[in-house]
Order: sequence, then structure tokens, then C-alpha cells
Amino acid sequence: MSFDLSTLPATAAALAARTPQEIVELALREYSPDLAISFSGAEDVVLIHMAARTGVPFRVFSLDTGRLHPETYQFIDRVRTHYGITIDVMSPQAETLQRFVREKGLFSFYRDGHKECCGIRKVEPLIRALAPLRAWMTGQRRDQSPGTRAEVPVVQLDRTFGTPDRPLVKFNPLGFWTSKQVWAYIRDEEVPYNPLHDRGFISIGCEPCTRPINPGMHERAGRWWWEEETRRECGLHAAEMPAIR
Repeated sequence: MSFDLSTLPATAAALAARTPQEIVELALREYSPDLAISFSGAEDVVLIHMAARTGVPFRVFSLDTGRLHPETYQFIDRVRTHYGITIDVMSPQAETLQRFVREKGLFSFYRDGHKECCGIRKVEPLIRALAPLRAWMTGQRRDQSPGTRAEVPVVQLDRTFGTPDRPLVKFNPLGFWTSKQVWAYIRDEEVPYNPLHDRGFISIGCEPCTRPINPGMHERAGRWWWEEETRRECGLHAAEMPAIR
């Protein structure tokens, strides 16, 4: 299947009928070694597991904000050793972060909102991680956040981080899967996962901005809980293109 950028909407529609494993393999065969998997949570390790099964070389990066749970750091290293892969850990620019903390303290996001902190700790490192790539892959699902991710396609042109001179393709192979399907795959394939999930943490981010949730609550209810629900994105996936499905 061709990934002609001018026909991505049609490609996305065709791929929506494929399995995530098939989408992962097609993406890697088209873009490897210029594609990387963005890794932070359970869905992303599902993608790593699927990628490892293809036999095609792939790259992985993770964003280290400096505020992750200890369990998350251990989880990153466990995935690295389990799959025998290199994980490029991207950290914030030291001078920018130091200036931000000096001026606003360590917990300004409770007062000012999380956008500026996430911009420094997540978005800028992501820009550096994506700079050498032609494509990237995420574990986004439509049911993760109905207010912000309901239109996530399985493949799209990334207009947030790509440019006309250097277009960037974004794959979301699990876009149509549910949380139940993800966790069934994790159990069946014995995929490593963050032990915080067993303690009620469903969507896991930075330690000060993540808390466990009660049964029946939406999975992202524990992220930035002090803010209005439709603003609970960190900037990594905030500008989805609903026209490309």
C-alpha cells in the first residue's frame, strides 16, 4: 500500500479495516529506519511488541520530564531489557527548565495550568526527537479522551510537528481499539506494563499531575484533574486533524 501524502485520507480509510499488527508492519516497511515509536504507556509497549514481531528494524524514544514516578523509570528500563532495544530518552533543555523553575517554582501548574510546564518538559523534547524522522507512531485510541481524541485516524499528516518542507506522517495503529482490547493483548502476549496500573493508575503521566481513579471513571480523569476536561492534553497530540480519518 502506498503512503502518498496527497491521498492519506483514503489510505487511512483503507487501513481502518486492517489489524493494528498489519498497520505497524506496513508503517515500518514504508518508513524504517526513519520512523520511531513514542513510548510512555501500556499502549506504546503493545506497539513495541508488535514491531518486534515484524523483524523490521525500528526506533523508540521516551520523554523524561524529570517528574515521572520511580515505577515509570523502572518500567522504561524493563522494556529496554525485555525487548533488547535502545530507547532514546529525551530530557528537557537544562537552562530553559532551570529558568522556569527559578521563576515559577516546582508546582506552578496547579495555579497557572499545565501548558507551559508541559511545553518545556514534553513538547520541546518531542520536537527534537521528531526532527530526524519521516514518521512516528503513537498508542492513541479514540476512546481514551472523547473530548480530544474522538477523531484520531490510524494514519495522518502531522501538521503540528511537520512542515511543508519536511512533512511528517503520524501512525495511530490502535486508534479503533478499546482499553479492553489493549489489556487483553497485554495479558495474552505477556507484554510488560507499568505496575502503577495495578494500583488504580490508568493513564500515567508526571507524578504531580497523575492520580489513581475509581472504578467507572474515565481513564484520563486522573490527569490534570484540577483543569476543565477538554483541556487535558499536554500538547503532544492536541492538534488532531478530524478531516483525515
